[in-house]
Amino acid sequence: MNTKAGNLNNPIYPIMIAIAVAHLINDTMQAVIPAMFPILKSELGLTFTQIGLISFVLNMFASALQPVVGFVSDKKPMPYALPIGMISSFIGIAIIAFTSQYWVILVAVLFLGFGSAVFHPEGSRVSFMAAGSKRGLAQSIYQVGGNSGQALAPLISAYILDIFGQRGAAMVLLLTTIGIILLSKIAGWYKNQLEQERKAKTKRILVSNLPPLTKKQVGIALTLLFTIIFARSFYTTNITSFYVFYLMDHYDISLRLGQMLIFAFMAFGVVGTFFGGSLSDRIGRKNVILLSVVVPMPFCLALPYVPLWAAILFLIIIGTLIMISFSVTVVYAQELVPSKIGTMAGLTTGFAFGMGAVGAMVIGILMDHKGIDFTMMVVSLLPLLLLVAFLLPKDKPASMA
Repeated sequence: MNTKAGNLNNPIYPIMIAIAVAHLINDTMQAVIPAMFPILKSELGLTFTQIGLISFVLNMFASALQPVVGFVSDKKPMPYALPIGMISSFIGIAIIAFTSQYWVILVAVLFLGFGSAVFHPEGSRVSFMAAGSKRGLAQSIYQVGGNSGQALAPLISAYILDIFGQRGAAMVLLLTTIGIILLSKIAGWYKNQLEQERKAKTKRILVSNLPPLTKKQVGIALTLLFTIIFARSFYTTNITSFYVFYLMDHYDISLRLGQMLIFAFMAFGVVGTFFGGSLSDRIGRKNVILLSVVVPMPFCLALPYVPLWAAILFLIIIGTLIMISFSVTVVYAQELVPSKIGTMAGLTTGFAFGMGAVGAMVIGILMDHKGIDFTMMVVSLLPLLLLVAFLLPKDKPASMA
């Protein structure tokens, strides 16, 4: 890619879109794992606890590594780590598509976790470098790619795995190959930009829209932000990985129809993610986070108790609004600590993965021991934690900063 940077305030849209497409491919590979849960449960006879452990290993490994990768890349950016990470994910998918051994599946998801851990901090840095003055928009385009990839999970389950079984996961390898080629091109652009900045003795600096804060205030704000990420990740993991079992059991619908409803939740989440970033440039990060907390709250609380038609509507509303702050929380964290772009991207995204991992493990155990209905009722209360968003420091819209 020969796209030039020009003025640092000018957005570079081809790179924004290219890294978003790469994010879509990366997260599609990650999404294959929860998409396989119903297949693995039926073909290998796994328990909900074992399924939860697979998700735990995948996401916790990625969670632990992402801040490390972000910290290292803040000191020494690693352009070609991007295609290397996707090669690791390729290996993981290839293994999981053909094994019948549970322990081998756990090993395979380590390769996927490593690929994800490498991609997200460096991918977020590429998005930052291409953003210019459009930080919220750039992060939204980047996250829309990832969320779109995750949204493909129920479609993969319904139209590939449900037909071809576990080995159908190998079809994703073609997409992965395209991703490796694309990331190699992006890495070349990334390296060229670093060289230009070094020769010009300039450095891209993130301008924060927050008022001056003490270290203690920054620490409190990050704690509140991580509480929001915890509750959101735990709740969305429940919907994307386990709610399909509730739909089949409670409403007596087919796996394919259940997965289509999960797809609706995730697809509208993509819509929310896209508009959230650009909206935060206009009205401020905190205001968008509050919007994602207050409006969907009653729908989250009521979801386990409504008839099927209402559940479909509620899933669309919740998916759109709870995810509207997905990219915004990343930007907000980076503005809290503007000198650590990669580290904060790694911490926020990694923490989201980690809390999803914990959520999957806890939900799996609860479903095995307390039943599906009880688990859904307990998890429906979790979004109440999101109310801590009211305590976040207020920022100025980017247009006013």
